[in-house]
Amino acid sequence: MNRVVDHMRASWCSSEQPAGKEHGGNIYQASEETGIPISGIMDFSASINPLGVPESVVLAIQESIKYLPHYPEPYTEQLTTQLGRHLCIEPQTILCGNGSTELIYLVARALAPRKALIPAPTFSEYERACMMVRGTSCARFDLARENNFDLDPEEFIAAMAGCDMAFLCNPNNPTGRSLKKDVVLAIADAAERQSCYLVVDEAFIDFAPEHSVVNDVARYSRLIVLRSLTKFYALSGLRIGYGVFPHGVAAVMKDHKEPWSVNSLAQKAGSVALNDQEYQARTMAVIREGKQFLEKGFATLGVEYVPSDVNYYLLRLPNAREAIGSLREKGILIRDCSNFPGLDGSSVRVAVRSREENAALLKELAGSCAQ
Repeated sequence: MNRVVDHMRASWCSSEQPAGKEHGGNIYQASEETGIPISGIMDFSASINPLGVPESVVLAIQESIKYLPHYPEPYTEQLTTQLGRHLCIEPQTILCGNGSTELIYLVARALAPRKALIPAPTFSEYERACMMVRGTSCARFDLARENNFDLDPEEFIAAMAGCDMAFLCNPNNPTGRSLKKDVVLAIADAAERQSCYLVVDEAFIDFAPEHSVVNDVARYSRLIVLRSLTKFYALSGLRIGYGVFPHGVAAVMKDHKEPWSVNSLAQKAGSVALNDQEYQARTMAVIREGKQFLEKGFATLGVEYVPSDVNYYLLRLPNAREAIGSLREKGILIRDCSNFPGLDGSSVRVAVRSREENAALLKELAGSCAQ
């Protein structure tokens, strides 16, 4: 069964530490420490599209550089209008941010929940954002390894009692597991009855679009959906994400939102990326082939992995610490997941990269597993 663990803001200073702040993708630090140039590093620690930035976006950015002397639109009006057309929802309910992480903090700050329910393991910024709000406490909803960290919706709904905000990462990071759309909506129905905001983070939903509830937000008063354009379109360095909110909540968000947080290049990149259907189709094909290749390799090596719906895998390596260090010295970065609540020192996450990079990872893992 899942287990709920309460901890108050004071737990920042207690023996039970809150979710860690470390993330993957710090190739600059890795390059400095190993002496390997950034161009020689294979970064499996950040789950970014291996195709890189779409060529259409590169060209658009080059064309937009001449506008850099001017302020960007303060609230990304053109991009929200385009997102509204793209998603078939009212643009007034959309708010863009400097990556979806900015919006996680905005939601916590603007709605100031008394108690938030957060699964474990999941993305650490939900807990950190809530714990930065004065008077907010958090409850962790533990997911069981023996069940592939799948969330039991009935138990989660029961655990929402007494909470006025709950977070779901769908697909979940770092497990790669998804909740089906009807399950998420059942939880949203329960949240509505319990006057609890349900924040669904769909940062990786482009890899599993059938599970999205973004078009259902209008039917609820407490369902919030956050999405990212940085993962699927490889725009992490530009930072662009958006949220879809019920009308009343959207107004509250805008009252708390700083202007100009999304730069003009990010706004243009997001606008162009949405229309690049060729890139989208090619991405799905590359990820599908890459997943098949990696899963076959994991099975051959006897590496335990959680079946994933997206472009990354949670692995269990008995010698994880040694493997992380050994691969790092060879220019291969994997994500140490030991700082995720609910995971231990044997847990690592790897992204799906190019065929050549995937083969290099498997080769080095084979060496680590043989030790």
